[in-house]
Amino acid sequence: MIKRPTQTDVARLAGVSRATVSYVVNGLAEATLPITNETRNRVLEAVKELGYQPDARAQSLRSGTTNTIGLLIPDMQNPHYWEIANGVEQQLQTDLMDLLLATTSLDPDREAHFIEALSRRRIDGLILLLTYPERVMAQVEKLARSRMPLVIVGSLPQDAQAAKAHELFDMTAPNYYDGAIQVMRHLIGLGHQRIGLVYGVANPFLGAERLKAYADALESAGLQGDETLIARCGTTIEAGYQAAHRLLELNPRPTAIVVINDILAIGALHTATSRGLRVPDDVSIASFDDIEIAAYINPSLTTSRVNAEEVGRTAARLLLMRIQNPSLPPQSIRIPVRLMVRASTGRAPSP
Repeated sequence: MIKRPTQTDVARLAGVSRATVSYVVNGLAEATLPITNETRNRVLEAVKELGYQPDARAQSLRSGTTNTIGLLIPDMQNPHYWEIANGVEQQLQTDLMDLLLATTSLDPDREAHFIEALSRRRIDGLILLLTYPERVMAQVEKLARSRMPLVIVGSLPQDAQAAKAHELFDMTAPNYYDGAIQVMRHLIGLGHQRIGLVYGVANPFLGAERLKAYADALESAGLQGDETLIARCGTTIEAGYQAAHRLLELNPRPTAIVVINDILAIGALHTATSRGLRVPDDVSIASFDDIEIAAYINPSLTTSRVNAEEVGRTAARLLLMRIQNPSLPPQSIRIPVRLMVRASTGRAPSP
């Protein structure tokens, strides 16, 4: 096993004391010990020649910081979450910070485990995308009260516990309610009156804003809501395929289907074409998130664009501000969404 070079090795090669090496590599020489440029250059040349790297753990113990942020995401299979993670990483790179990533695979036990595991690591703060907040909120509140800088990405269930949580940490979330209203107005404006909803979420509260907007938009347009038009399902493409199949089996079938996210909408598009239906001539399909593939599938997908990378950047900025100034009042930032009208929606077919 190759032995890593130490400060003692660097000192021996440079012909200086180990303390001098420590002062140079940790940037303390100016304030602590007068060191000539010639000595500093000898130390740096020895560092380069030996390939010496300072011990990050020792540095963090001295400084009290690690320059590392923990990020918890729910699902490795959904590109939407990777785009959020990418936004977090972009912002952290700007601020010379590192990212420690964990994923829960939409498993409540893994979510609780990783919150605990990340909290025990030497990190400067946490960004959490929670799937089961009702199960882990006690853990999260405990972390917040221990002064761990925290940002929650996404909404929380609207209850007393969530109201209290808003006083403990920063939050950011896309404005899914507004996005769903835009989608519904678009479809209703195209003459659709019988509109189905594929409601595929790991936890019902995650889609609550979109479900409410769906019902509110129907009511505002004077259209009767119909529970049979809401197909609840899981979170995979196959689940979206099967849910859309159930909707298209109805008589009369919906002329448009709103799908809770783009991944499930891909399944719904396949359902329609496999049944010999033309999209959008026979049935329109719209969804949420605008992941990259949404613009390139055939037909391209009408969707409510959530700028996921901006969500991630906003979460990282909130966390960095909290780290720098722990006494700031908690902030909550809503990220606007925008309807992207593409080829998968069109006028309602004639009766």
